[in-house]
Amino acid sequence: MSEEEHGASRPGRLRIGIVSAGKVGAALGSALRAVGHDIVGAYASSEASIDRLEAMLPGVRALAAEDIVRASELVVFAVPDDELAGIVGGLARLGVFRPGQMVVHTAGRYGAGVLVPAADAGALTLAVHPAMTFTGTSLDVARLVGCPFAITGPAMYVPIGQALVGEIGGNPVVVGEEDRALYHAALAHGANHLVTLVAQAMRMLGAAGVAEPGEYLRPLAEAALDGALRSGETLLTGPVVRGDAGTLKEHLAAMRALAFIDENAAEAYGDIPMSYVALATATTERAVARRVLPDSRRDAVLKALSGELAEN
Repeated sequence: MSEEEHGASRPGRLRIGIVSAGKVGAALGSALRAVGHDIVGAYASSEASIDRLEAMLPGVRALAAEDIVRASELVVFAVPDDELAGIVGGLARLGVFRPGQMVVHTAGRYGAGVLVPAADAGALTLAVHPAMTFTGTSLDVARLVGCPFAITGPAMYVPIGQALVGEIGGNPVVVGEEDRALYHAALAHGANHLVTLVAQAMRMLGAAGVAEPGEYLRPLAEAALDGALRSGETLLTGPVVRGDAGTLKEHLAAMRALAFIDENAAEAYGDIPMSYVALATATTERAVARRVLPDSRRDAVLKALSGELAEN
């Protein structure tokens, strides 16, 4: 008996609909089907989502959103954050939600409050956000194992979310409704902005003549990230912590020279000095708060940073 056939014979299997077959929805749908749930349909309006549906959920029909909701015991909304409220509200006006139906969304920004139109119809509502970057390929399904998921909703429904996440190998963590914006901001700042930061460093290394900037930076960046994840700010080092204002001033001069050579350079590198100043200033304040940078050196560091910024 195959894994899917075995799962289908187990009790508690659900008829699940996916709105929509984007990167997140397709991966979650594939993972839920792998443990025996029945994926009754997925919304796929673009060519890319149709291709993804065929690749990751073969045999699952592309259906209209209202038809998916009507056919499902559990509806998973995996749509962009800014579109979620409008989609749920529109479906509620069509009267497709029903008592006892489970309605889940994967948006990091929101708790269960955005699903009130479904809850008003008697649905059991939850926010279940996977803290992972998705590629839109089958690799995502394997990476869900051990992935943390933020669960938010009424206390009586939270165990449902925990059970669903546990089924696919994820690690459920309860986050309060009032904390979702801060939670999501932390993830965006720590992951999305990390990509921007590393890419800026790679662009500077390339401009300095380093042939493979990513590989050159990898050992240092991986060690720094590992240290930060293990110990927070304890291992923070560099010219700010040393109070080396002269080095900071020279760094900024070099970045400004690179960014303002000509119009093309400004487009390629103009964002870097501003990012450097902002992060170096934040690092200065944290170093002072941790008492690894004396106040006397703080003033010199901030003067170097603000002085260069004013000249921009």
